[in-house]
Amino acid sequence: MQAIFGVIYHFIGGFASGSFYIPFRKVRSWSWETYWLTGGLFSWLIMPPLMAWLTIPDFGKIISETSSSTFCWTFIWGMLWGVGGLMYGLGMRYLGMSLGNSVLLGFTSAFGALAPAIYYDFAPVAGKTGFLELLQTGWGRTVLAGVLVCLIGIYYCGKAGFLKEKELPEEKKKESVKEFNLTKGLVVCIVSGILSACFNYGIEAGAPMAQAANAAWKAQHPEATINFLFQNNVIYVVLLWGGLTSNLAWCLFLHFKNKSFRDYTDKKTPLLNNYLFAALAGITWFMQYLFYGMGESKLGNGASSWILHMAFIILVANIWGFVMGEWKGVSNTTRRNILVGVAAIILSVVLVGYGNSLNNN
Repeated sequence: MQAIFGVIYHFIGGFASGSFYIPFRKVRSWSWETYWLTGGLFSWLIMPPLMAWLTIPDFGKIISETSSSTFCWTFIWGMLWGVGGLMYGLGMRYLGMSLGNSVLLGFTSAFGALAPAIYYDFAPVAGKTGFLELLQTGWGRTVLAGVLVCLIGIYYCGKAGFLKEKELPEEKKKESVKEFNLTKGLVVCIVSGILSACFNYGIEAGAPMAQAANAAWKAQHPEATINFLFQNNVIYVVLLWGGLTSNLAWCLFLHFKNKSFRDYTDKKTPLLNNYLFAALAGITWFMQYLFYGMGESKLGNGASSWILHMAFIILVANIWGFVMGEWKGVSNTTRRNILVGVAAIILSVVLVGYGNSLNNN
């Protein structure tokens, strides 16, 4: 029963992540950096401490008593993830939700599975699996098979993008994705996909904070036989401070470069509408990780939880992409390529998650 609730929570989180960019489409006459930073302030600065305050007593004390090593690594991974998050927004602008999310999250899943293992071969850590061990074990080969399938899926998604660019006239491509640019979009989404995996590394780095929150909760509830549902909320405060730092620096640079500070007070734009939809996007984005943390507390497997989360985001984002007509007017061959690509990525996510579950049995 706990596993079922874990899957449901991950689906809700995946739905939030796959849907959060939609409110941004309702923002009018603002530069990208204006609405991205406005939404981000809700995502990274307002919601994390608010939810921690509502769910974890003395969360500030837990953070203040955390070792400097745990704090710094959580913050640094957050900064690196923040760079990936910045490029996520650009990827959606250039490729749209369907193709953009498929390529970006495909790389996030693959890199998130392989990078730590390669690192642990060079810097062994007790209890952590290296790449060579993956090659030598059944569960490890299952994970690697999933990564290979993921790369095949990314190939088909990329192929669909090339076919779309070739088949449709410029004005038709930009009916649903106004700034469609395949080359820029693929480069941005590949780099973003690699860096976005850093969020999961940040959760792992901040695990001592979650353990402290869990221990405090169990001390108050000695009859409890499960983990604290909201234990990860304290990690998000520090992790997203890192994300805020990199996003704020870049958005301020763009504000100075584009002289776009006036957007925030320009009465010629629908200010109330823009603030409301940017805030809605930011809050929706944060909800993905609120429910991700709840799902992980039920499943008790960080790697498989991350993979499951990716699968639901890819699925939801592609549903939205088709609903909003991002593949309208393309040939059946192009449509088949994107569907095969998405199916392969979701299958890869299942394989990686299953392989990790075998290792934890």
